[in-house]
Amino acid sequence: MRPQQTLQQESLDVTAESSRCDAKLIDAARRGAEDAFRSLVQKYERRLRSVVQRFVHDADQVDDLMQETFLRVYQSLHQFDTSRRFAPWLFQVGVNITLDFLRRKKRRIWGRLFSQGTSETDYDPPQADPNVQQDLQQEVRAVLQQVPEKFRTVVILRDLENFSTSEIATILKRKEATIRWRLAEGRLHFQHLWTQRQHDS
Repeated sequence: MRPQQTLQQESLDVTAESSRCDAKLIDAARRGAEDAFRSLVQKYERRLRSVVQRFVHDADQVDDLMQETFLRVYQSLHQFDTSRRFAPWLFQVGVNITLDFLRRKKRRIWGRLFSQGTSETDYDPPQADPNVQQDLQQEVRAVLQQVPEKFRTVVILRDLENFSTSEIATILKRKEATIRWRLAEGRLHFQHLWTQRQHDS
């Protein structure tokens, strides 16, 4: 067996063992063992926080979204099929809750702008100080915000959080071919916007 195949097999073995462990914890949690669900939370909370923080940058709001995610998962635990992997389902719930929050936030912002009137004197957006140098992470974040959501989500999960395309397909409930297409389109969007931003600056 080639070294790469050996590594892939080891990764599959680890994933399978992790899934079996999760299934046991889920069964115990369904029977009322609070420690079992707490173990699932402790196992995945750091990764979930990392994912949510890619979309939302307010620490308190991230905490709220994580709490809502784990609560939703706990309430739906009896519906989960333990023959499936738990992690993609958890991140599916977390990403959906986060995106729903962002959509509601965007609607509220637009609603306030239009309800207050939008004459030239009513709305004067703040001008960025050209002398302030953003670090690379802030630059990437600013450009990503301009990429359409369905592409941005895939780029974040694949390129920033290192989920595989098959995992992203499970999280977003899309075919893997669709995920690969969105990833390619998202990267093109980002590259175009990044080049344009650097040129304008």
